[in-house]
Amino acid sequence: MRSISYVILILFCLSCATNKMYTINVPKTEFRGVWIATVVNIDWPKNSKDNVEKQKKDFIEILDFYQNLNFNAAIVQIRTAGDAFYKTELAPWSKYLTGKEGQAPTDFDKPLEWMIAETHKRGMEFHAWLNPYRATFDLDTLALSKTHDYYQHPDWMVKYGKKFYYNPGLPEVQQKLTAVIEEITANYEIDAIHFDDYFYPYKIQGETFNDSIAFQTNRLPNQSLEDWRRSNVDSLVKKAHQTIKNTKPWVQFGISPFGVWKNKNTDPKGSDTQAGQTTYEDLYADPLLWSEKRWLDYLVPQIYWSLEHPKASHRTIANWWSNATTNTNLYIGNGTYKIKNNSDKAWNKKNEIPKQLSLARERIEITGNVFFSAKSLIGQNENVTNLLKRKFYKFPVQNPTSPRKINRSVAPIKIKTSLLVENKLEVCISHKDSIPRFVHFYAIKNKAAINEKLLIQKRYLSESEKESCSQLQLTKRQLKNPIGVSIIDAFGNEGELQFINPKTD
Repeated sequence: MRSISYVILILFCLSCATNKMYTINVPKTEFRGVWIATVVNIDWPKNSKDNVEKQKKDFIEILDFYQNLNFNAAIVQIRTAGDAFYKTELAPWSKYLTGKEGQAPTDFDKPLEWMIAETHKRGMEFHAWLNPYRATFDLDTLALSKTHDYYQHPDWMVKYGKKFYYNPGLPEVQQKLTAVIEEITANYEIDAIHFDDYFYPYKIQGETFNDSIAFQTNRLPNQSLEDWRRSNVDSLVKKAHQTIKNTKPWVQFGISPFGVWKNKNTDPKGSDTQAGQTTYEDLYADPLLWSEKRWLDYLVPQIYWSLEHPKASHRTIANWWSNATTNTNLYIGNGTYKIKNNSDKAWNKKNEIPKQLSLARERIEITGNVFFSAKSLIGQNENVTNLLKRKFYKFPVQNPTSPRKINRSVAPIKIKTSLLVENKLEVCISHKDSIPRFVHFYAIKNKAAINEKLLIQKRYLSESEKESCSQLQLTKRQLKNPIGVSIIDAFGNEGELQFINPKTD
């Protein structure tokens, strides 16, 4: 009996330890994003030759999956390599959407507007993901449209490896990319512009990135090639930020750099890692400077290694970014694509990603996570998904606001009607705000202490939407207490809570 009692005690302790590992209070705000990659049809469209009905169905499947996980942002790639997933004079239609570059989609003339609307319909932000410097994905230039910059501005191109790149050292290139950003920000109801980790290309042994003429022409006196290249990227980041904020100051700007800034063996300020390439020394990108200068609203280092990887530990790198980053929101990029698909055996365990999320929530400096890529959990790794939903993403949360948030007064919403049928509450509201973002619905534990509230549903409001109706599925407990309703503006300012008593109103 004593041995049996001992076993039971051990099992109980292990259960408590496991629960402690995962049971963390739901944060009030948290960025929960997913990258939807379109280049070479990684996530969407599954096939560029699919008909429009199939393409729409597949995109909605991605959104519905992540909405069920209570994610609140989709980062969608709309410029992959000098192309576009929207109609513009600045780039040809992407072949990854239509099957042939420069060819407009059939029966799908406004794909970007449609994607934005469907994303917002599910209470999620839409972040427009651009690859600024990659001009082609291969050397098949005959497949390019004659309107592509490869033909329009051949002097902008640098061949490196098996791709062509825009030369970051040319002022004309920066002007072109800034014009692209301005057009998207002005014409589409996006929530952010997003750059990935491709600045100067990852280095290839034996290859030279031939920008010597631009270097000799445009460098400052006594400026090294390395510092000049970094200054070019810095210049584009600064111009992109200024352009976005001058156009729509509430639209955010985020960048997801390669996970290692510098290794400690080349700079004492670097992380205790042995990464083969680094964002500062090899990609000529300096995210620490961008955050210091307040040119970013958020930063998402791509920390795609496992927690205890010997050369680049996720734990070590996440803690390093937490200590090194200032003046910007910090989210962590997680490599869900590696689950059961990597030589590192840590990825065979269902708790690798959950433990990474626990680490992120333990650090006050980290306010969210982004998964690469969308397809990594859909239709596979169901045990991981179930664990994420149960332990981390059971409830929706508010999107983080920018550190550069503009404080403004938001008039409270007006509740026009509320109707309860069984346990479903239909609420119709109106508002007068000029830049609305979300309607939030809270379960209120105690009206006298309105901080004791749980966000149970969100509804996105477009800029022109002055009225909206939502249906809430309420539990028996929620039916007994008031429901709080408020409006959030595009900067993240919240109006005064209004209350509904489901049983009496």
